[in-house]
Amino acid sequence: MAKSKCSSNRKVSYISVPSQIINSLSATSLQSLLLSPKKSSKQHLRFFNYKSPMLWFFLLFLFGFIGMLKLGYNLDPVIPFHPYPCATNEAKDLNSNGYSKPELAVASGRNFEKVEILNSINESQPLISNGSAKSEVGIGPDSESEFWKQPDGLGYKPCLVFSRDYRRASEGLVKDRSKYLMVVVSGGMNQQRNQIVDAVVIARILGAALVVPILQVNIIWGDESEFSDIFDLEHFKRVLADDVRIVSALPSTHLMTKPVESSPLPHATPQWIRGHYLRRFNREGVLLLRSLDSRLTKDLPSDLQKLKCKVAFHALRFAPPILELGNKLAERMRSKGPYLALHLRMEKDVWVRTGCLPGLSHEYDEIVNNERKQRPELLTAKSKMTYHERKLAGLCPLNALEVTRLLKALGAPKNARIYWAGGQPLGGKEALLPLTQEFPYFYNKEDLALPGELEPFANRASLMAAIDYIVSENSDVFMPSHGGNMGHAIQGHRAFAGHKKHITPNKRQMPPYFLNSSLPEAEFNSIIKELHNESLGQPELRTNKAGRDVTKYPVPECMCNDSHAHTN
Repeated sequence: MAKSKCSSNRKVSYISVPSQIINSLSATSLQSLLLSPKKSSKQHLRFFNYKSPMLWFFLLFLFGFIGMLKLGYNLDPVIPFHPYPCATNEAKDLNSNGYSKPELAVASGRNFEKVEILNSINESQPLISNGSAKSEVGIGPDSESEFWKQPDGLGYKPCLVFSRDYRRASEGLVKDRSKYLMVVVSGGMNQQRNQIVDAVVIARILGAALVVPILQVNIIWGDESEFSDIFDLEHFKRVLADDVRIVSALPSTHLMTKPVESSPLPHATPQWIRGHYLRRFNREGVLLLRSLDSRLTKDLPSDLQKLKCKVAFHALRFAPPILELGNKLAERMRSKGPYLALHLRMEKDVWVRTGCLPGLSHEYDEIVNNERKQRPELLTAKSKMTYHERKLAGLCPLNALEVTRLLKALGAPKNARIYWAGGQPLGGKEALLPLTQEFPYFYNKEDLALPGELEPFANRASLMAAIDYIVSENSDVFMPSHGGNMGHAIQGHRAFAGHKKHITPNKRQMPPYFLNSSLPEAEFNSIIKELHNESLGQPELRTNKAGRDVTKYPVPECMCNDSHAHTN
């Protein structure tokens, strides 16, 4: 290695020579090379004679020295040799995320592993991002760049323009102080989010103010988070100020009122809601609704569909601490190019509820079957179907091996950076082995977070789910291993943001090909790719199929292009 001391007056260089070279030189030769006095011209001619031993020793020393310099420059991350030894001390050594190495460096244990993971993200091979920003090094095969290509959005853009009648009615509704709607929402964070969207629409239908929704304690995770812990309450009020009045609590005039308590029928229409509640609501002044999940019809008037989009995509912004950390993790994933986000549904309770098996081993299958026998109420639907019938019907989550084969068939490069969202899978790291062996750049929030960053959110599943949501929504490509509320919400969010690539696994048609071990890999890949040509996030009209939610399919009510412009 070479190390220089620099100053304005003098420069002194020190050379450290490998012991192998030192041992190969005699004391006389070293002395003649380093300390010999000036000699006559004859002696110089004698030195440059090709038969001279001193010439060969000098050449050997010179080649060794040059080799050391080259090694030092090429292995800069490994050898502490600065390529610019005279650089000023004021220049900070920063990584691509703006964190100085002393801030990231830690002594030992899990913290050291986090630094290594962050460094591996920053040093991984860059790729093309959305076909615009090119990497510094190899682009890779066409199939790799094709994987990151975004679908054609057909020019659709958000267009939440409400009708004149809606705007005219809003003036009176937001001033009304006689009716207050209270709601209790349940389930996980994404399920609660959907119910909050519906609660705003029901408040609008009834012409009532909405009291900030009460989040029921989740019986599975025991999360006691309140609305303002997860969402930005002031932003929520401000965005909806012209649609529905949002209040933090009942006013003193209504505190002693016994609320009318009820649960709407499934798929209730605005007409049903008004006919069933409005008379009593006008008389009592307070209405309490529970169990709002899937209670409101998906086929609403255009203005109410737009209101749902406004709530889901604008008003329900995550609380600042969650938003800040989620964006930081997304930036770390994107530090060298595009990334894929996977929502993996491989937790124990998911296998139990779906009536499916993880496919890891007989031991784990028995764990799931025994849990299901002990708690049959957890099985969500179609209890008489066998596991194989469910699998062939596309009702089971994909396991890690199936996700891996699907991604490979769709052209995901081996060096793709992958963020995985979701709870710990049944079987732990063993359950993820097919993915981690094929795609080594594989991270979750625990891997990416610096020491202490996740502590404020510990033991609060809803807040952790919100962080996953942010990193997943910001990804270049998103794919869920199963349906569910988060997958549906992110699909709609990405569509509203310009139809960013979203892979919807064709779980009904893939199983026969997964089970066919005699199928050559190239043929398997071709078939799987063909099955997903129309499932990559392209615009889909909500109206093409009955019962679709506008927050999952925002076209045409909430998005329009030049040929479908809405004029009201």
